[in-house]
Amino acid sequence: MTLRISVDRERCCGAGMCALSAPDVFDQRDTDGRVVLLERFAPRESEKSVRIASENCPCKAISVTSVLGSGCEAE
Repeated sequence: MTLRISVDRERCCGAGMCALSAPDVFDQRDTDGRVVLLERFAPRESEKSVRIASENCPCKAISVTSVLGSGCEAE
């Protein structure tokens, strides 16, 4: 199983909990602090921190979905 990460930038309030919890997966825009997704699929070693980031997002702007496969599917 792989975690697919989705973000809703319109819903994001720029609290930064995601970037603090999983800095290898999330960042923030300099202009308004809103979430920037660095990885569409969570690296295996970051799955726990990505789930924590999703759970701790005060705006519920991050969602994670378990998917089959390696996370390398073509878009």
